[in-house]
Amino acid sequence: TSQRLSPWSTRSQLYVLPSCAAKMPLRLDVKRKLLARSDRVKCMDLHPKEPWMLACLYNGNVHIWNHDSQQLVKSFEITDLPVRAARFVVRKSWIVTGSDDMLIRVFNYNTMEKVHSFEAHTDYIRSIIVHPTHPYILTSSDDMLIKLWDWDKKWQCSQVFEGHSHYVMMIVLNPKDNNQFASCSLDRTIKVWQLGSPHPNFTLEGHDKGINCVDYFQGGDKPYLISGADDRLVKIWDYQNKSCVQSLEGHAQNVTVVAFHPELPIILSGSEDGTIRIWHANTYRLETTLNYGLERVWSLAYIRGSNDVALGYDEGSVIIKLGREEPALSMDSSGKIIWAKHSEIQQANLKNLADTDLKDGERLSLAVKDMGSCEIYPQTIRHNPNGRFVVVCGDGEYIIYTAMALRNKSFGSAQEFVWAADSSEYAVRESTSRVKIFKNFKEKKSFKPEFGAEGLFGGHLLGVRGGSSLSFYDWESLELIRRIEIAVKHVYWSDSGELVCLASEESYFILRYNAEAVAEAQATNQGIDEDGIEAAFEVIGEIADVVKTATWVGDCFIYTTTVNRLNYYVGGEIVTISHLDRPFYILGYIPRDNRVYLGDKELSVISYSLQLSVLEYQTAIMRKDFDSADKILPTVPHNQRTRVAHFLEKQGFKQQALAVSTDIDHKFELALQLKDLRTGYELAKRAESDRKWKQMGDLAIAKCQFGLALECLHHAKDYSGMMLLATSAGDADTLQKLAELSSGEGQNNVAFTANFCLGKLEECLEILIRTNRLPEAAIFARTYLPSQISRVVELWKESLTQSSPKTAQSLADPSQYENLFPEIQKALMAEEYLKRERSTLRPAASYPLVQGNAERNIMEEVEGALATPQDTPLQQTTSSPPVQVQDQEDDLDLDLDDDLLDDLDTQGIDLDAEDEDLLQGD
Repeated sequence: TSQRLSPWSTRSQLYVLPSCAAKMPLRLDVKRKLLARSDRVKCMDLHPKEPWMLACLYNGNVHIWNHDSQQLVKSFEITDLPVRAARFVVRKSWIVTGSDDMLIRVFNYNTMEKVHSFEAHTDYIRSIIVHPTHPYILTSSDDMLIKLWDWDKKWQCSQVFEGHSHYVMMIVLNPKDNNQFASCSLDRTIKVWQLGSPHPNFTLEGHDKGINCVDYFQGGDKPYLISGADDRLVKIWDYQNKSCVQSLEGHAQNVTVVAFHPELPIILSGSEDGTIRIWHANTYRLETTLNYGLERVWSLAYIRGSNDVALGYDEGSVIIKLGREEPALSMDSSGKIIWAKHSEIQQANLKNLADTDLKDGERLSLAVKDMGSCEIYPQTIRHNPNGRFVVVCGDGEYIIYTAMALRNKSFGSAQEFVWAADSSEYAVRESTSRVKIFKNFKEKKSFKPEFGAEGLFGGHLLGVRGGSSLSFYDWESLELIRRIEIAVKHVYWSDSGELVCLASEESYFILRYNAEAVAEAQATNQGIDEDGIEAAFEVIGEIADVVKTATWVGDCFIYTTTVNRLNYYVGGEIVTISHLDRPFYILGYIPRDNRVYLGDKELSVISYSLQLSVLEYQTAIMRKDFDSADKILPTVPHNQRTRVAHFLEKQGFKQQALAVSTDIDHKFELALQLKDLRTGYELAKRAESDRKWKQMGDLAIAKCQFGLALECLHHAKDYSGMMLLATSAGDADTLQKLAELSSGEGQNNVAFTANFCLGKLEECLEILIRTNRLPEAAIFARTYLPSQISRVVELWKESLTQSSPKTAQSLADPSQYENLFPEIQKALMAEEYLKRERSTLRPAASYPLVQGNAERNIMEEVEGALATPQDTPLQQTTSSPPVQVQDQEDDLDLDLDDDLLDDLDTQGIDLDAEDEDLLQGD
């Protein structure tokens, strides 16, 4: 055995590790996200906001790939010569390129237009960096110079840095001081410079051959630089002491790229031997070697806040994802948060924000306490259920500490660690075939799962993933409870142990665990097969959503998704709490604050309001505990009542939802669904909405409440609906009022139809004249009111005089050309005859007795009336002057050619602005 100082530097306890633990490699998952074959890739960059990779090619092109969709989204043809350097300038939506024609070119990557270009050096441009705050770029070249350019000053060269005696291969900004940068050269030196000073601060020497690459240490306070050279070595430098602290050997050819990863405790180096080597940043141990068979490595790019690394080769580009995206942080039920920042452990307490007015989505200002540095790299941190202990896992090891005093209680080797619902119990997965159970920090049992152990899940039952199945075991007896065929990623148990969520790659399932059925099956040994107890679980629902992190509050399942939404699920309903602008991970829910807390990779903590009373009410409804629900409802804030009402509606409790809801629109919709005329009427009066009155009118008709329907349609100004009701009921008084009302509102179609139904043909004609539908008025007069033909024709002629004089002259007036209007006199008598008939409205009940118009011969009726003596003799009446027949008809021999016919107004007979059919409702 060996002894090691406690990872917490503030404490001096010693603990013993197994001798094998010191040999455990860094547990680092490597996943290839993109492989894009192309010409030789000389430089790369990653966009900090979009999923874009920039690749500069030896053939003179620049490509932008979307590494999520694995599609080439943009391509720039820069030059015929190699492009060796390029960078995103995000705040300007630019890419800046440097090529072997010595030109710097600037493009807008949205419009793909060239913004600017200029000659920057007298030899090949090797490297470009962008200042994070100032409008500067720095370039280095084979002309042995480094230059500073200011784009706000029309790309003026503001400073030249001289000092190298060979090609300047690379420059890099100091992340801790943006006014300082380092350069490396084939003159075998590294120089550190300060903006504003033309001379280097100092020079580092130690490589035997030219240096190709350099990078700064990103995490912690170590003043380190890293370099790679043609002597095949990677060197780590302390630039404060100006000394080399470590040389890494292993590459078989020139080292072309090196980097300190910004998030993980690793060093990456690439070489012309085609390999990427990953070294531990603390122990300098070689962890793994990657070879994608794309020949020589030429470029490497990373970005803070992401585990993605882009690699450029002779034959294309690769993006790999290293380690876990989820940060190592945990919160207990009281609001105490512990997280790992690289290898540094920090603590914050939400109780200190008790008097702070928290806003949704706003970053919390937490007082952070440094707890010390951890020798193992923390990949996960988890509190146990009661919050008394916290486990730190990493490098294939785990260490359990007391949460208050941070005293180490236990340790060991494990690929995975999970807590049971019992805070004193936990399990570890040592390999794919062995799981150990511990209670009170002592090993209790171990077993070999039948289907292997590729994953481990804690909670009320011990979950073991093997292949494409998930097996649940009893913590105490290790009996198989149930095996489920599902490729599960996460398992989340509710606090009561009644509900469990199984999250897969594409969806999640909510299951109800029946502990009573399990106990009965175990007691009677019935209902048990090779997959366990069949009645153990009942599927409540399947939701096509991908869960990233989650927690339960009662029967409400709160979770974040891969598309950055914060949702919660209860009773089959999904409620979106917020759309997040970047990936966040749930820390937990604090009932006293009525808020759910989340953290991101930058260790920013935000929160969102989620009323506990709402969750408790929904939980009570789901459990059908209506008495408790009634007691909880008064505590639900007024502004949350509508959310509760939507939930009740979803569960089928519409009457209760109507009583609870405070949103007038929602209450009205519920009243319609419940066919509650009284409540709907009152809500429609409050809303003063034509649409709501129309819906109420439809409901009243469906309920045969025609009086109420007529009132609602009147409020809705639905004159077509009113006419339908009035004509259906034979209500002449309503029809008369509707004719007057619609005419005043400009609803001419309805006014025309209403007057026509009432037999008021004169009113119909006036509507046609008033709306300037003179051709239709003439035809109407010819059909129903021949006594008005002359007046209408005269008005029609006047309207045509200006636009088409010939057409106006072609119109014949029966007062002038009676010979063109056969039997006009009989038509006048028929008009007078029918006028008396339509002046008296018959009851609707007599409709079956009335002879249809198609069956009548009006002229015979007129002749019969003339032959029969009457009190008031039927006379030949006309409002037109006596007809004088001219002997000559030459005046009518007009040239009605196609041009004249084209001038005729032959549009539809719509009277309203909407051009609807004359005889149709609005």
